[in-house]
Amino acid sequence: MLLKRYMGNLLLLILLFFLLAFFFLGDVFIPKAIDFSSYPMLHSVFVVFLGLFLESIPFLFLGAIASSFIQLFISEEIIQRMIPKRPLTAIFAAIMAALIIPVCECAIIPVVRRLIQKGIPVHAGVVLLVTAPILNVIVFGSTYYAFQNNPAILYGRIILCVLTAIIVGLFIHIFSTKDVVKEEKVEWVHGHEHDIQSSKWTSFIEHTSQEFFMVGRYFIIGALFASVFQVFMDRTVMADIGQAPIKGTALMMGIAFVLSLCSSADAFVAASFSHSFLPGSILGFLVFGPMLDLKNVLIMMSCFKRSFVVTYVLLVFAVVFSLCLIAGGLISKGGF
Repeated sequence: MLLKRYMGNLLLLILLFFLLAFFFLGDVFIPKAIDFSSYPMLHSVFVVFLGLFLESIPFLFLGAIASSFIQLFISEEIIQRMIPKRPLTAIFAAIMAALIIPVCECAIIPVVRRLIQKGIPVHAGVVLLVTAPILNVIVFGSTYYAFQNNPAILYGRIILCVLTAIIVGLFIHIFSTKDVVKEEKVEWVHGHEHDIQSSKWTSFIEHTSQEFFMVGRYFIIGALFASVFQVFMDRTVMADIGQAPIKGTALMMGIAFVLSLCSSADAFVAASFSHSFLPGSILGFLVFGPMLDLKNVLIMMSCFKRSFVVTYVLLVFAVVFSLCLIAGGLISKGGF
């Protein structure tokens, strides 16, 4: 298993270097018999992809470092002591705790599961699920960099995340049961199991590498999909859907769910859609994606009971969709 994991990372690294070499040195190494000028659409896809990739790499790497540090050096007991038992104070305490947990959406799921098992309120755990992938300095920095000329998206993402956390947390507190965790003893871990004899710093380096390449796989797939979508999508169809608040928001939320991008770099993919979709739709992509995507729903199904997961999915979708429509209307009128 160890050899297989490192071979997979090595192949991914080779693929990345191959893509970069293709862009920068393609004219030298590609036989002149192949006339790439005949394929302008393919060239455009690679240009868009390279732009997304080069812009996002620093934030992917910073996110991997932060996630590894939290997992190895900050215990769950510290976070648990920060969250009181009272419903409203627990919600706001969980929001504050999310500020120091800069991990991606799939990394937070097993952490929340363990915290609930150790006694924190379910609704506080849900607030962590909603806010942790968005309310941290890495995501703030990447979103600011991607939308420097559009501060409404940056602040809208944060505001809608907090509002979603409060609404979903209160709903879960009122209507959900406390028995939401599956009883299986199998623990999901983000990354890999470390040798107990290895030092923490050795484990830190190994975990950072695994985190970076695992997240990188999803990002490459998502960025490539976004590039193909941007180049080959009929502009008239894109304009029709993108300028319709309801359809555009639903579509962007669906795209975010399927792409399953890391929240530390998804802003760059969202920015590539900003010329075709309204701000409310872009917010739908940026807010909904880190809270719910294909991979973290599968992980949630393994950690929590199905009824709870279904309730959570439907509730988050309804709240984010509604808030994004409202935010889109406010932005169009000069709000935020």
